[in-house]
Order: sequence, then structure tokens, then C-alpha cells
Amino acid sequence: MKIGQVIVFLLIALGIYGAINYYIFIRGLQALPELRHIKLIYSLVFILLAASFIIGRIVERVSVCPLSNFFTYLGAYWLGAMFYFFLIVLLFDFIRLLQLAVGFYPPFIRDNYSAVKSGLALLSILSVAILLTAGHFNARRPRIKTLNLSVAKTVPGRQTLTIAMASDIHLGTIVGPKRADVLVEKINGLNPDLILFAGDIVDEDLKPVICNDVGNSLLKLHALLGIYTINGNHEYIGGYAKADAYLEAHGIKVLVDSVVNIQEQFYVIGRADRDAFRFTGYRRKTMPELTAGLNPDLPCILLDHQPFALEETAANGIDLQLSGHTHHGQIWPASLITKAMYELSWGYLRKAATHIYVSSGFGTWGPPIRIGNQPEIVAIRLSFQ
Repeated sequence: MKIGQVIVFLLIALGIYGAINYYIFIRGLQALPELRHIKLIYSLVFILLAASFIIGRIVERVSVCPLSNFFTYLGAYWLGAMFYFFLIVLLFDFIRLLQLAVGFYPPFIRDNYSAVKSGLALLSILSVAILLTAGHFNARRPRIKTLNLSVAKTVPGRQTLTIAMASDIHLGTIVGPKRADVLVEKINGLNPDLILFAGDIVDEDLKPVICNDVGNSLLKLHALLGIYTINGNHEYIGGYAKADAYLEAHGIKVLVDSVVNIQEQFYVIGRADRDAFRFTGYRRKTMPELTAGLNPDLPCILLDHQPFALEETAANGIDLQLSGHTHHGQIWPASLITKAMYELSWGYLRKAATHIYVSSGFGTWGPPIRIGNQPEIVAIRLSFQ
């Protein structure tokens, strides 16, 4: 991505971020009692929270240290809180507009409007705190999703194939060595023949991964037929060359628009992310280009980070596509957006003879919380004729 494009993107993102925070700040200030010291404390705390995500990202670029970790964690949780406070304030303003149009407030509310506003503000803070707490614990408890699938092809010397698949791990400051150890323990516990990652193993900046030696956990992964991954959009955001080199050095083979024939029994196709062109100018191969020359009698497994154009997969002889990226919105009701954007936001779909699974992901981006979905590792048992 060119420097000019980066600057424009950052200005737009910061503008939106600032506008949302200002909107929440003003409405919160209006809800407080008319006491100067309370409003001053509120203003200082709000500014710290709103700035923490940006401060954490800046400090982390210079040095990974306790200060950068503090602001990164604080800012990440504020992103989740900001999202829900924004929805709450929008709801309250919609009710206020109805009141102006219809005038339906009962006398109790009209006579005690200041006290009601303060009470609703406290209730909102309590509700968001409960949501963040529940989402935090949910995000740290990945489940094993089991799929039993059949492919109508004969594989010499093999009747079944056990695959452990995960996506969107987002290794970094938030998802560090302890979470990586959980991932490795659960994957190895499945005793897979093959381990496949569907992109976004690394969360943009590689520095926290290196400083915390997260790769030491990845070295403990074991699968007889190998460990393969593809780049997601976050590897491209942070610099895919360094990320790929790090993963390769820790036992994970990165496939970029390439195909590997495993023991002359089946293919694993790793597709470059659809955002590759936006960040690097590289135009990824088409599905016909990727599948050209492959033996149609052998099963084909496709790794494609973003689950777009699923009909193209089905039309090109792919038996199993594995994707991620969506997080299924990560925090409800963002899942309504991902459902509208993708034919399959989370779960299993069959198109013609093609099996497709889109994972909700193992880790988190931004807010380290999950509401309305679960983190997962996918255990797939493929049966052949």
C-alpha cells in the first residue's frame, strides 16, 4: 500500500474513531450530575481510555514493554466498551427523538429527568462491564468443532484423513505465549495427520511475537503429514515477508498461490489473500490457474482466508475449502453485518460436491472479547471411497 493511501486510511479511521468517542463523551457528560469535580474526573478518565488504544500501538512500535502492554490491553477493552456505549447512546437518542415527536414520558420521568439520566448512565456502565466480562471469559475458552465429511474419491493407501484446522489466531500482545500453548495443546490432543491454518496467525506487528518468543509454542505442534498456512490480511498489514519467514522458521510451511502434493494422495492449495494487491500490488492467481494440471482424481483442499466467491470454488473441483477472517462479527450484533457480507459467515456449507467451512477463529482482533459466538479449533475427519 502506498504511503499516500496509508495516510488517507489513517486519517479516515482516526476521524471516525474520534467522532464516535466525542459523541459518547458529550452524552455521558450531559448525564452526569452538575458537580464540577465529577465532570472533571469523568473527562480525564474518558480521555485516557479513548487515547489508550492509539498510545499502545505507538509505544509498541518503539518497544514492547509493560507500558505498551498496559495501553494495548486498556485500549483493546475500550474498543469493546466504545462499541456498546455507542449503541446505547444511539438508542437513548432515538427514544429522546420519539419523546420530542410524541411526548410519551410519564410524569415521574419528566419530574426527575436529571436523576433518571444519571441512573441510566450508571446502568449503562454496569451493563457494558458485564458484557465485557462475559465476553472476556468466552474468548478464552475455545471449543473443538468436529466435522465428519466424505469425499467421493479413492485415495490409494488411505481411507481417512484427520485434519486440525484453526484460523485468525492473531498472535501478538493480546494473544501471547499462554494462549498459544492452549492452541498447541488442543491441536496436538486431536492427534491430527495434517494441521492447516487459514490465515491471520500473526496480528499485524511481529515484534510482540518475537519478544515474547511465541514461536517456541508453535515448534511443539506435531502432524505426520505437515503443518501448512496461508497469509491473511493481517500478515499483509504487518509485513508478510517477515511474518512468513518467522512462521517457516518455526515449522509452519506458508503457501502463497501454490500447491503441495502430499504423498501422491491429495493436494493442499494455499491461495494468496484477496487483499494482497491492495498492500503489495500482487494479483493473486485465479482458481483455474491454481488448479491447472492437477490430477482430478485426487482430493483437493483449498485454504482461502476470506470466504468470497464460493461458487468459484465449487466450479473448480475443490473438495474442501477452509476459510476464516469473519470472526462471525466477534461481538454481537456485528454478526448481522458479516452475515450480510458473506454467503457463509460461520459454519458449514455444501455447494455441489464441495464442502466449505468458515471458522469463527481462535483468537480476537481489537477487543479481546467474544459475544454471540465461540472461539474454536476445527477437527475434520475426511473419509474417502
